[in-house]
Amino acid sequence: MKTDVIVVSSSGKQMSTALQEAEKVSAYKGLSPKDALHLRLLTEEMMGMMRSITGETAGEFWIEDKGDIYQLHLRVETRMNMTKRENLLAASTSGKNESAKGLMGRLRDFFDRGADDDFGPLMMAGMNDDPTTASMDWAWAMTRYEDAVSSAMERQDAAAIEAWDELEKSVVAQVADEVKVSIKGNVVEMTIFKKLS
Repeated sequence: MKTDVIVVSSSGKQMSTALQEAEKVSAYKGLSPKDALHLRLLTEEMMGMMRSITGETAGEFWIEDKGDIYQLHLRVETRMNMTKRENLLAASTSGKNESAKGLMGRLRDFFDRGADDDFGPLMMAGMNDDPTTASMDWAWAMTRYEDAVSSAMERQDAAAIEAWDELEKSVVAQVADEVKVSIKGNVVEMTIFKKLS
């Protein structure tokens, strides 16, 4: 089953409709209260990330289920070019994107920036080398990222300690089974996977 595709915007339009869609899916599929809450939390996190994307942009949101695996999709065409990004960051005292903290903040940064920049060695460790995704310009998976952070933690890497702390605080990292982000040209798509019974 695939829900209707809802066009949501970074200004907040249609986000309540996306939450209602998650509730409809829960009711239609007869999900337990706990599973319904997980689906709603993941939808809220996705909408929160969408709300914080730089600039006025719209994205498509939908939910699919294949058996007991539910997929939440958010697809956005990035409109942030390097000049716009540099102008925005120049307004910051530090010249950096200070809000790109935590797992969802860093993922949101992908939506703002596309694949134009280096995301740091740990985030880049989540990149996919799978030949089946060769048609994508760029692909990232949370489980590979978690493995890279865990390995770096064993070496007492300071960046890994901070990244692990962010993972432990992330609702998405705690609730989702997997998160994948792919960038193809100017289109960024995030898919959150969650097994629900």
